[in-house]
Amino acid sequence: MIVALAQTHIFWEDKGKNLKQVGALVKKAKHGGADIIFFPEMSLTGFSMNTKLTAEDGSQDTVEKTKELCRKEDIAIGLGWTKCGDGKAENHYTVIERNGKICSDYAKIHPFSYAGETDFFQGGKEIRYFEMGGYTWSTFICYDLRFPEIFQIASREADIIVVPANWPESREEHWKTLLKARAIETQSYVLGINCVGMVGNVSYSGYTSAYSPDGVCLNELVNEEGLVLVELNREELEIRKSFPVKKDRKWKFYSEKYMEM
Repeated sequence: MIVALAQTHIFWEDKGKNLKQVGALVKKAKHGGADIIFFPEMSLTGFSMNTKLTAEDGSQDTVEKTKELCRKEDIAIGLGWTKCGDGKAENHYTVIERNGKICSDYAKIHPFSYAGETDFFQGGKEIRYFEMGGYTWSTFICYDLRFPEIFQIASREADIIVVPANWPESREEHWKTLLKARAIETQSYVLGINCVGMVGNVSYSGYTSAYSPDGVCLNELVNEEGLVLVELNREELEIRKSFPVKKDRKWKFYSEKYMEM
């Protein structure tokens, strides 16, 4: 299975321009043999807190147009967007199959309080999974990467964990280190998709990358727009079998200690 990760310069709060860019990259990914393409967090707006402008109800614009694109180009797509919520909005990432059917819709569990995201967004409450290409997948978003507990939980079912983000250049070492660490810790493929360039007065260096279940960087892209292509080969099953760390995890013990806090 071939996966494309799209490192884009997001036009700030301009859904029209970004949707055209998405369409062009989807065609390129399809031409390159990709079965699915993933875009960064808040793919059509950038990391905007202007939810009065960006938020949608899910039955219009971003999701519906992405469904049409999937059917037209015969490829699955993962895209980030802002959903209207009860009081506050939600930061969503939706994966749509090539036939236009939604197979996963995840709401970011950890809004980024440091940047004021909690003032405008409420956190999600569910870990989502979907099946595609013989793999079980799960998605998180950006700041979620700093919370290893949910990655361990997800990896009990998921072979591949996808992390779309708007992760600033000023903290790029954290991004690279944590992606690799989550792959090693969970013995899963970890795919990180970031934006690049100046977006909303913040500089992004990208480092969109794919890590194998033993922490090897399979491919990456830095400081330029483009696609990262990676072919998956069920490697995670062999690693989990040959080095069975998961059987030594003490879930009950961890849970009890958390309850004591």
